[in-house]
Amino acid sequence: MNRRWLYKTIPEAQQIEALSKTININTYLTAILLQRGIDSYDTAKKFFRPSLEDLHDPFLMKDMEVAVARLKQAIDCEEKILVYGDYDVDGTTAVSLVYSYLKSFYAQVDFYIPDRYAEGYGVSEAGIIWAEENNFSLIIALDLGIKASDMVVLANHKGIDFIICDHHLPDKKIPQAVAVLDPKQDNCHYPFTELSGCGIGFKLLQAFARKHRDESELVDYLDLVVVSIASDIVPINGENRILSHFGLKKLNENPRPGLKALKEIAGVKNELDISGVVFTLGPRINAAGRVAHARGAVELLISKTEEEANGSAEKINVKNDLRREFDANITEEALAMIGSDESLQKAKSTVLFKNSWHKGVIGIVAARCIERYYRPTVILTESNDKITGSARSVNGFDLYRAIEQCSDLLEKFGGHKYAAGLTLDRINLPAFQQRFEEVVAATITDEMLTPVVEIDLPIHFDVITPKFISILKQMAPFGPDNQRPVFESKNVFVLNSLATFKDRHVRFLAGQTGHDSFFNAVGFDQIEHHERLVDGDLFNMAFTIEESSYNGNTGVQLRIKDIKFL
Repeated sequence: MNRRWLYKTIPEAQQIEALSKTININTYLTAILLQRGIDSYDTAKKFFRPSLEDLHDPFLMKDMEVAVARLKQAIDCEEKILVYGDYDVDGTTAVSLVYSYLKSFYAQVDFYIPDRYAEGYGVSEAGIIWAEENNFSLIIALDLGIKASDMVVLANHKGIDFIICDHHLPDKKIPQAVAVLDPKQDNCHYPFTELSGCGIGFKLLQAFARKHRDESELVDYLDLVVVSIASDIVPINGENRILSHFGLKKLNENPRPGLKALKEIAGVKNELDISGVVFTLGPRINAAGRVAHARGAVELLISKTEEEANGSAEKINVKNDLRREFDANITEEALAMIGSDESLQKAKSTVLFKNSWHKGVIGIVAARCIERYYRPTVILTESNDKITGSARSVNGFDLYRAIEQCSDLLEKFGGHKYAAGLTLDRINLPAFQQRFEEVVAATITDEMLTPVVEIDLPIHFDVITPKFISILKQMAPFGPDNQRPVFESKNVFVLNSLATFKDRHVRFLAGQTGHDSFFNAVGFDQIEHHERLVDGDLFNMAFTIEESSYNGNTGVQLRIKDIKFL
């Protein structure tokens, strides 16, 4: 696949030099800091030395005072509290966080996760009825609820109050809950709008603890928060950076039994970073709700003993293996459908439907299709006599807005700029396929349809010293809005040890013309370049720098993002 190299603007030399002297960091890394808005000693200190004291006051969030008062009333009056959350990683970690915290000092609390297949996404009527039948009078909704106006009205009629903790974009109509905690709603002046759903739950507990308990207790729950932040692909800046920093520390040094068991069953030997969470823990937690009921994920995450956690982790790992099988088979079918249809190949979007596809993995399949056909993608299946699906986008294209322009054809939809879910009647499927393609074709640009490699800075190999790497590591945790820096080096060549593995990847020892340093380089899914690498052609290389551990030995490795031959 052809990739477009996009170069970030390099700050002015005078500005780089001034900040470099102030914080005593080389000019290359200083330039990257400036690109990320870190332009003074104070902002650099906050960036390199995150502090829990820099978290915002939770009471700055609209409705927080009311939410805390209602929660305290429920506890004082010994009401039954139901913690209700989504079936994905963000939702299940949020439920585990709030449930575990409340359960540590209050007995009258339980949790509820809707069934992905029987109830679908969001607050369900079945959930409200279950809460009524079991005498709950307060529901804390996590990672959902901002579009549940009708269900909140139903609950109110049954004498059940709602506190909504959500981070999704609201409709114009806000549910008439006791409290709605969502920084994206109008008239909420909370300084940071990109918390995960679990992060919103954390802010509720932070506010409650600040008034009624010891706030320091919450540090023990940050491993759950970082798993949500990583898996829900929210920006790693602001409060998320602070929560991620301390969450990873907890996750790596002293995780709760459920996460410890999950790390062991996933074969995690080195310290986890954000990417490690995304690729090892996240899929396994998600698998519970994808191929069975997500209650199993919560049961794992709230486990109190290692024995209990190990049993739950084994069950979840089996479900993850099953999820992989579904994923691979459906992806193969989806790609074959595109490959055999000329009009689909020429389209600006992909919308595919098959009634037998497994609902739990269609979001993953959408992402896999984008790896081959880089364009907005919707994968649909049938569930409960409705068409339901998951959508994924490409860099720069607002998927949510595109789906919104098809809203008259949909029963419901929700999500973000880059990921969304939707439900529609089968009779509307052809019209939706046509409308979505028309909307995408009218608004997407050719640049958006070409994958981008965004390059922070050109450097030569001799710059990559132990001190350079030491400071680079301190710029972690890396993730959206604070990605691992991508460098470009020119006139690179294969020094020796060129090899392929798994018929998809390449590795070699890389050198650079005119410089003495050389490094191991690995290119995942870069087999397309192998033939010219064998020929010994010079090339420019875009890459990130990471440490690689093998058999107890740690060394520097360049991870290739792309190669352009000269």
